[in-house]
Amino acid sequence: METIDNIPISKIKRASKLLQTGAKVGANYLKYYGNKLVISEEDAKEKLDQSNAEDIYDSLKNLKGSALKVAQMLSMEQNILPQAYVEKFSLSQFSVPPLSPALVIKTFTRYFGKTPSELFDEFNSSSINAASIGQVHQAKKDGRTLAVKIQYPGVSESISSDLAMVKPIAMKMFNIKGKDSDKYFKEVEEKLIDETDYLNEINQSQEVANACEHIPNLKFPSYYPELSSDRIITMDWMTGIHLSEFAKQNSDAHLANKVGQTLWDFYMYQVHVLKKVHADPHPGNFLVTENGELIALDFGCMKEIPEEFYIPYFELADAAVFQDKPLFLGKLKDLEIIKPEDTQEEIEFFTEMFYQLLSIFTRPLNSPTFDFSDEAFFTEIATLGEKFAKDTTLRKMNGNRGSKHFIYVNRTFFGLYSLMHSLKANNIEINNFEAIEA
Repeated sequence: METIDNIPISKIKRASKLLQTGAKVGANYLKYYGNKLVISEEDAKEKLDQSNAEDIYDSLKNLKGSALKVAQMLSMEQNILPQAYVEKFSLSQFSVPPLSPALVIKTFTRYFGKTPSELFDEFNSSSINAASIGQVHQAKKDGRTLAVKIQYPGVSESISSDLAMVKPIAMKMFNIKGKDSDKYFKEVEEKLIDETDYLNEINQSQEVANACEHIPNLKFPSYYPELSSDRIITMDWMTGIHLSEFAKQNSDAHLANKVGQTLWDFYMYQVHVLKKVHADPHPGNFLVTENGELIALDFGCMKEIPEEFYIPYFELADAAVFQDKPLFLGKLKDLEIIKPEDTQEEIEFFTEMFYQLLSIFTRPLNSPTFDFSDEAFFTEIATLGEKFAKDTTLRKMNGNRGSKHFIYVNRTFFGLYSLMHSLKANNIEINNFEAIEA
């Protein structure tokens, strides 16, 4: 696999790299306009999406950091982006070019003040797994096999400037307008800063492991603060395969349901009991053992759910609220979906839009059991998403909607639904977490 000998760290170099990518995207559009003359518009658009996805991803994978993390987040939003982007950006979940061994040693020494050989009995300088913010190496010490996660150089220092470059693209993509949009980007920036503080991640990991260790079939690694720093984490090496690989290989429906129920219970316990959730539910953060145990990793992105958001959010998910239009509208206002300055047209449009979206998306939460293998359910979500993506009325309105807390809470549920669907988990007991004693 190709390795990287250096990463652009300065704002100028990173901006230059993105400008080069912008030029390639511009050239792709020129080809698109030419292709429309000789092939169908649908085929021309597909070629455009494929070319743009490849060029954008090739740029981001070498920049690493928050720009690549945003691509990773978008890859989970399968009903928003064209499939070409989803497929390419999904590579950022756990398969990007790693740092070269020489750069690894140099980076580790700068972060820790010691070389890996001074700290460990054995250290593999070739990465086992590389993602958006850091990469993982295997090491040994005192008879223990360890996983050592090393943050890419310059990642934490470039978060604000990277997001400033990504912001205009995101605003156009999601139809966000107005000065109030800053709260959303600030929320993303704060979470990304949290993710680059590895000492904070260790604390969060230990807190979640201690709080959730009673959940059956769920495992966590142990962490070693004395072998860690603010840019390096050392933990137990856990043996298993990524959740996505398990889902592809597994043909045992009982085992799929066992893993799926564990995953669902883990998330529902966090959301409803801890009011804090592992808001990065992509398959690279979970392993499955030979016995079908679920291993949870990487707690850098934890989202606290404040009570003033939690209450109306889950009241809005209650089927009974859908039957009471004034109550439904009141919850939309509580969650900043309907705003004081909205026109009557906007109130009616967004009330109906969210009524349609929520009536489908909250269906699992209003059922005692749910079949996440049901293709019809996910087709409904995709069809409705496509409908609003093409809605010309929506494009004219301000898409700047909802509390800032929606970003990571919705991301959690979108990601969780996607993982459950990939597992083909069915007959999942929705409120089973309530019966699990802490």
